[in-house]
Amino acid sequence: MSRSQPREQRDYSHEVRKHRLLWVRLAFAALGTLFLLLGIIGVFLPVLPTTPFLLLATACYARSSRRFYNWLMNHPAFGPLIIEWRTYRSIPWKVKLVAVATMLLTFGSSILFFISDGRLQSGLAIFGLIMAIWLYRIPSRDRPL
Repeated sequence: MSRSQPREQRDYSHEVRKHRLLWVRLAFAALGTLFLLLGIIGVFLPVLPTTPFLLLATACYARSSRRFYNWLMNHPAFGPLIIEWRTYRSIPWKVKLVAVATMLLTFGSSILFFISDGRLQSGLAIFGLIMAIWLYRIPSRDRPL
């Protein structure tokens, strides 16, 4: 049995520009943590987009903490998304497919089983469709032809 090799940790400290005031750094760190938590919640709730919250958390940590910034950039699940967006302004194709499928499941089940008012069902369906179209329009470098 072979063990998988741990991913090499990169040092992104040169990208961190900590604010000179301690209270501002603390505020950025708190905001970064809030955005990170919202991004993690967004993994499970299709109404909250994960990537924008991760990008906001990254920006906040870049002004407050080398340690948290490096942790987030080297995180096996979140780091590649952040790097892909920062480098190419794109989202991996598989991430988009999972996001759209999750949205379809949750919006569809909400419309079918939990909401009885036809106007609310229509509004939720339109909102879900707009979100799916918006997500689809973001480029993916690895999209199959």
